Amino acid sequence: MDDTELIRLFASRSERAISETEQKYGIRCRRFAERILHNPEDAEECVNDVLLLAWNAIPPEQPESLGAYLTALTRNHSLNRLKAEKRLKRGGGEIRVVLEELAGCIPSVETVEAEYDRRRFVETLERFLQTLTKDARVIFVRRYWYLNSCREIADAYQMSESKVRVSLTRTRRKLKAFLEKEDAI
Repeated sequence: MDDTELIRLFASRSERAISETEQKYGIRCRRFAERILHNPEDAEECVNDVLLLAWNAIPPEQPESLGAYLTALTRNHSLNRLKAEKRLKRGGGEIRVVLEELAGCIPSVETVEAEYDRRRFVETLERFLQTLTKDARVIFVRRYWYLNSCREIADAYQMSESKVRVSLTRTRRKLKAFLEKEDAI
């Protein structure tokens, strides 16, 4: 079933929307949540929550890509759940490391204009990603969106872990320079 039909099912409030969406995107969302939460049961619960969030949001939301929409919901819900459980304070996970690596590049969102700044930052980040080579962009997105470890990225692309780390370091430097040039930080 394609995304357009699934969105129509959500809009018509058909319970079939949930089962069809779970069948099409459930595994992807579960794997993504498990990467963040490191617990299959928590990931399963997170996916159930995401399906409920989608049920409550569609309509009025009309996502162009249901897969991307659900992935973003899963990511945000997983990170919120992780934060709520205070796992970040205990450390030992990739998320803390990833956030620390990006801390010097990303502007603070603790201002009144936070939403405007966030949207502007996202647009700037998208422009930056277009300036990268395909390899650098893939490595960057796998690390900072999908939260893959350097080892996982290296294994997936048959390269050394050190090459991945060097690429990420160079890309972060380019990002910082790009953001400064765009007056985004």
